[in-house]
Amino acid sequence: MERIDLVMFGAEGVVESGGIINKIGTYQMAVVAKAANKPVYAVAESFKFLRQYPLNQFEAPNKHKYTNPQPSDFSRHPLVDYTPPSYISLLFTDLAVLTPSAVSDELIKLYC
Repeated sequence: MERIDLVMFGAEGVVESGGIINKIGTYQMAVVAKAANKPVYAVAESFKFLRQYPLNQFEAPNKHKYTNPQPSDFSRHPLVDYTPPSYISLLFTDLAVLTPSAVSDELIKLYC
């Protein structure tokens, strides 16, 4: 981490809180980057904005975590994780460059 200037990754979904849903491991990278005082940037198109508000890993819907929405085997590992907005510096979208707190305002503009 000491040799990098920033962390940037894409997002499979951007939730109403400004957090992101992305491949497993994204949350861990964001935690390490925050500990090293490196900015974390997420890149996503506006059609990936979701009207959901998970507060932690367990509240992310199963339809995003597993290929089968009803996982019968609880020992399976999830495919994606949730990265809270506190670990994200900026979101680059086709609408604008947004702070995580501005995502809910953009969702209101898109869906209302």
